[in-house]
Amino acid sequence: MTGKDDTPENSPAATELWVERAGTRRYVGHSTRGARVEIGSADVEGVFTPGELLKIALASCTAMASDFTVSRRLGEDYAATVRVSGAPDREAERYPRLEETYELDLSGLDPAMRDRLLDMIRRSVDSACTVGRTLDAGAEVELGFDIR
Repeated sequence: MTGKDDTPENSPAATELWVERAGTRRYVGHSTRGARVEIGSADVEGVFTPGELLKIALASCTAMASDFTVSRRLGEDYAATVRVSGAPDREAERYPRLEETYELDLSGLDPAMRDRLLDMIRRSVDSACTVGRTLDAGAEVELGFDIR
């Protein structure tokens, strides 16, 4: 599985996504596949902020884009964690830098195979992580309105 699996071109029907207001600065994100996520400001317990969701999207895309490559070398039951961090620039209201750390036990590999696998992971992520590629390239965002 790659990060490309969530694009409309690679799915039978594009998944629709939306958020609905659940309270003051609190929203619920939905998908037509039945997924839900609680979203809100940092002072609301039990929710993700939009910035945290962006970071999680990047980390999960990195993990998913490299899943096949890593599982072929380490087996289907390998353990991995991708941590992501990045402080916001509040004046510019953006994240100027996001840092990922891929935690993976490669102690069973010799140094040459370890280096080869790390290179393969980087190439997999560089070519197949839709979120990372979008952030790198920048994306145009257009806001429209449906007024009733």
